[in-house]
Amino acid sequence: MEENNLQCSSVVDGNFEEVPRETAIQFKPPLYRQRYQFVKNLVDQHEPKKVADLGCGDTSLLRLLKVNPCIELLVGVDINEDKLRWRGDSLAPFMGDFLKPRDLNLTIILYHGSVVERDSRLLGFDLITCIELIEHLDSGDLARFPEVVFGYLSPSMIVISTPNSEFNPLFPSVTLRDSDHKFEWTRMEFQTWALYVANRYDYSVEFTGVGEPPAGAENVGYCTQIGIFQKNGGKATEACVSEQHDQHVYKAVFTTSYPSLQQERFFKLVLVNEVSQQVESLRVSHLPRRKEQDGERGDEPKDIGGSKAPVPCFGPVFTEVEKAKIENSPKPFCVGDKFFVPLQRLLAYPKLNRLCANEEMMRSVIADSIPLSSDGSAVVTDLYNYFDEQFEF
Repeated sequence: MEENNLQCSSVVDGNFEEVPRETAIQFKPPLYRQRYQFVKNLVDQHEPKKVADLGCGDTSLLRLLKVNPCIELLVGVDINEDKLRWRGDSLAPFMGDFLKPRDLNLTIILYHGSVVERDSRLLGFDLITCIELIEHLDSGDLARFPEVVFGYLSPSMIVISTPNSEFNPLFPSVTLRDSDHKFEWTRMEFQTWALYVANRYDYSVEFTGVGEPPAGAENVGYCTQIGIFQKNGGKATEACVSEQHDQHVYKAVFTTSYPSLQQERFFKLVLVNEVSQQVESLRVSHLPRRKEQDGERGDEPKDIGGSKAPVPCFGPVFTEVEKAKIENSPKPFCVGDKFFVPLQRLLAYPKLNRLCANEEMMRSVIADSIPLSSDGSAVVTDLYNYFDEQFEF
């Protein structure tokens, strides 16, 4: 029996080394990836800010979701503390995350604990996922599971996936797909349970799944059945959450925070870098024109912006509206060998406009890092530098 269970588990997870190819059902992409992608698509659609994965295992789903820009708090809970500690580092920010910070803060926390224990730190979540979890619960824990997740935590949305036992006869010699499974339900059994739980705790539920059956066996349904539960009336109110007493029964084994534009030091770093790049792009684009005007150089300002917004060969592509906004903004100019770029010109570029709401904000952030004109209305730099002499414009 153990051998059969191991074989089937390998099939379902997309590893066919232990199953003869002529009898294995091959899912493309592998079934576990289909389950995780289903959740990611749901997150893309509903844009939850706080997401928890109960029974997070090797944290694969968390690693997929952490790149989603809408999520600000991502939590994993699992009974296996060693696995959480081992996989925690894979959730930490990489160098690229510091070079290109997120728009919003992101905190990731891994808790060691049972999904049938109440912990108030998981109150007020937008989405809780339970992917291939409930079939690992014994009868006592399964009875407590709805009370904790639906009744106590009461998130806006809950996603539960579990094996569809009607699919099992398509696998070679298998009763249960994993030796740790306490049960596997038919579609009718899962839907009966889900509808009862949804009605009791004031949720609606829709049923779907992943893992298409092979041709000729469509009647068995998806290999993995999924229930999507949504709280009637939307999210639990802050008052309901605040009335709960603090219950911290989980043990935090890993915590990390990602750099974001909401953090002052990273916002400044990104803004200074973007301003510097844009000023340099404008300076270089105007050098050929200035070369033609060498005989006219003096102390009077000379408008060298041209009538068109310069578009680098490999730079961003602007829409017609963006081009018009740039062209109508104050143009760069020269005084002697100094090159001036008005802050209003910089704010006309989409990237910088997204970062800064107005000229005053830009000036206050970059003033101690980038030279400005005496009235603070423009960035000032040398029109020519050492590198220009190495190239012919």
